[in-house]
Amino acid sequence: MPGFRDFNFKLLVIEKLMYEDRTLTPAFSIDELLRARGIRHTDVYVHENGLEFTVLDESRAYFEALEIGEELLATVDVLLVDGGNRVYYHCSPVWDGEDELFDVASLDDLDLLPNLRLVSGAQDCGIGVAFDEKLLAARGIASD
Repeated sequence: MPGFRDFNFKLLVIEKLMYEDRTLTPAFSIDELLRARGIRHTDVYVHENGLEFTVLDESRAYFEALEIGEELLATVDVLLVDGGNRVYYHCSPVWDGEDELFDVASLDDLDLLPNLRLVSGAQDCGIGVAFDEKLLAARGIASD
């Protein structure tokens, strides 16, 4: 199984495959995981434990361990860089988008996506700071 070097880049891929295409299953739900532990209100749990500005340990462990096969990675042709991505809720349920929590720091993982043709939204929000237009263009990847 291919391994990701940048956790936040992997989250963009998970957003595409798990929450948009629904080909990476089952979809992870932080609400369901916490309910199974007897926690009824995710936002209350986050606030009471001072976890507002972090990725929850439960989510990080799940997504870091999640293996994505080459066949699925080959289906990724578009990545959406958007503060409203559902995967971010499942990592940090009360994240307000006002910090660098989900900034992609490295594009080393582009090699894992042989059919990527577009990175959408990278120019519109801060979490796509690593998405250099020239680097993407040199790989045949458009950005908007």
